Amino acid sequence: MEDFLRIGVITSTHGLKGEVKVFPTTDDQRRFKRLREVTLVSAGNKLPLNIAGVKFFKQFVILKFEGIDTLTDVEKYKGCELYVERGEAVPLDPGEYYIGDLIGIKVFTEDGKLFGTLKDVMETGANDVYIVEPENGKDREVLIPAIHDCILDVDTDHHKMVVHLLEGLL
Repeated sequence: MEDFLRIGVITSTHGLKGEVKVFPTTDDQRRFKRLREVTLVSAGNKLPLNIAGVKFFKQFVILKFEGIDTLTDVEKYKGCELYVERGEAVPLDPGEYYIGDLIGIKVFTEDGKLFGTLKDVMETGANDVYIVEPENGKDREVLIPAIHDCILDVDTDHHKMVVHLLEGLL
C-alpha cells in the first residue's frame, strides 16, 4: 500500500503572488480547506509545503504556500504532483478504495485463474473502469466496469481482485 496518496497536480501559476492552480485528483476537493501541509514531488524529490491559503475556481483549487511569494518562486513547480500522507486521507466508505492501492493488483477470474494485472483506473461519470493487462501479454488491455456484477471481491491487503467477466468484455 502507498504511504502517500496523490490529491492533485499543479497545472499552472495563478497571479503574481506565488499561488498555483491545482487540478484535484481527489473526489472531495473541499478537503484542501482542512489541509495544513502537502508533499510536492518534483523530479523524484519530496518537498513538504505548508498551505497558507485555499481558494476555488471552477474545477481547480488555488493554493498559496508559506514562504513562496512570487511568480518566479512557484513557476518551477508546474506539472508537479501533490500528495498527502495516508493518515491525512479522506476516510473511505465500505467498498471504496484508493486508486493507488488498486494499481498493480493481481486480477483473478471467479474460477481462480490469474487473468492479469490492474494497470490503471479510468474515472467516468457513471462508474470507474478498471484497465487490466492480461497475463498472457498478447491480448490487448481489457476494460472492466467497476460494478458489483463484475467486481466480486477486492482484497488490497493481499493484492488480489476477483472478477466476473461479463459476456462481451473480451
